[in-house]
Amino acid sequence: MSRLEELIAELCPNGVEYKKLGDIAAISRGGNLQKKDFCAEGVPCIHYGQIYTRYGLFADRTFTFISEDCAKKQKIAYPNDIVMAVTSENIEDICKCVAWLGESTIAVSGHTAIIHHSQNAKYLTYYFHTQMFATQKRRLAHGTKVMEVTPDTLNSVIVPIPPLQVQSEIVKILDNFTELTAELTAELTAELTARRKQYEYYRDKLLTFDVLGGGASDCVWRTLGDVANISRGVRVVRSQLGTDGKYPVFQNSMTPLGYHEKSNCLANTTFVIGAGAAGEIGYSRTDFWAADDCFYLNCSDTLNSRYVYYALLCQQQYISSKVRRSSVPRLSRSVIESIVIPIPPTDVQQYIVNILDRFDALCNDLTSGLPAEIAARKKQYEYYRDRLLTFQERT
Repeated sequence: MSRLEELIAELCPNGVEYKKLGDIAAISRGGNLQKKDFCAEGVPCIHYGQIYTRYGLFADRTFTFISEDCAKKQKIAYPNDIVMAVTSENIEDICKCVAWLGESTIAVSGHTAIIHHSQNAKYLTYYFHTQMFATQKRRLAHGTKVMEVTPDTLNSVIVPIPPLQVQSEIVKILDNFTELTAELTAELTAELTARRKQYEYYRDKLLTFDVLGGGASDCVWRTLGDVANISRGVRVVRSQLGTDGKYPVFQNSMTPLGYHEKSNCLANTTFVIGAGAAGEIGYSRTDFWAADDCFYLNCSDTLNSRYVYYALLCQQQYISSKVRRSSVPRLSRSVIESIVIPIPPTDVQQYIVNILDRFDALCNDLTSGLPAEIAARKKQYEYYRDRLLTFQERT
């Protein structure tokens, strides 16, 4: 019998009590500090946006500070408090949180909930990243473009509260498992990075042709506008999007905006993002919907669309340099039409595609190779974490 099993048998043999978060914690809103308030030194602070981008599950120091005068007007988190971001553009990120384990108080920005409690902060933070909590937060979230979970509604969240000794033992196990998983993931990621560099090297080598003809006399250089019809997508009504539609919708990133019941582009089409993540190059093996900030390429019979995708990836740096930087980065159709690519015979195009597809699968396909191993380790970690935080409920 493990130490955890011994503690559970001794301290909660009839199950664990499940309580509302509001019964074990005082939940308050964050303050109103903004990024413009940051200074080189002073009172440590956490801005809600940093919870998504800079913090892990726990922190004992902050990345930013505000002045003493600004801090007097802010809401404060104490050691052992949990700071939770309660607004996000997607349901996955909302309620991401960090346990403050530093020795001093800190100032906290708006769009947060400060959870003051007397439990093990790491235990609660681990729980707030489980599927059990995710199921509850989905019921509490509201909004469309920006989603929110109000601090008041967090009071109703149900949390298993075993004795502190049990919480501490679970934290010890998860800390060790987290460290081991992180080490293994780092090793796999380093290997994956090396494979991707190797892939990029051979991709660029395969797609480098002598412009003057030596050794590649059958290759010609043409602008995309000469060899492909470049079309802009059609605006999509967000209310028509969902998770159960058939066709992915691409607009301002490589991540689908949602899914639609209709498509306006056929499978095996290369496309370029025109705004937001402007200049990023994509390829869809399935029918899809190109929205108004997505340019898609209809290639001639002598041009392999997958080959064009790889040829454009070789020029990613050049394409990115042509993006017009403003509040919303943009890439014009004329820039895409003017891109010059080498065009060898169709059989050579297919030969290059076959080789690069194998490299691409090894490096990027989440169903095979190293990415699959990394994803499997992450799922394994999440599975055991959720198992450790699932208890028989005391009746």
